[in-house]
Amino acid sequence: MKEDVEPIRTILARNIKKYRKNLGYSQEKLAEKAGLSAQTLNDIEGCRRWVSAQTTTKLAKALHIAEYQLFVPEGDETTEKPRSSSLQSLISLQNNLINTINIQFDQAKDTGDFT
Repeated sequence: MKEDVEPIRTILARNIKKYRKNLGYSQEKLAEKAGLSAQTLNDIEGCRRWVSAQTTTKLAKALHIAEYQLFVPEGDETTEKPRSSSLQSLISLQNNLINTINIQFDQAKDTGDFT
């Protein structure tokens, strides 16, 4: 993985891979279950592509986990206090997801397509 990418993207990639391997899934199998292309999943796990809120939901469902679990830094699964940089990354992610949802909602309102 690239070392210069934002920490939350690295956390996401590591968690997808961890949960995928825990289920014994290949990238191809997870991609199929999530309705994504294998290349898209490869790009996400390789920190070359960011995910939309919709993709996050699909991945979490295919991995049988809650969406937030994709963004929990390793070591923070217990009662440890999140590291400041991890918390800032999660806040940034939350803001990005809210913005994405708002954009998608505005587009749906403009086009009348809510499917």
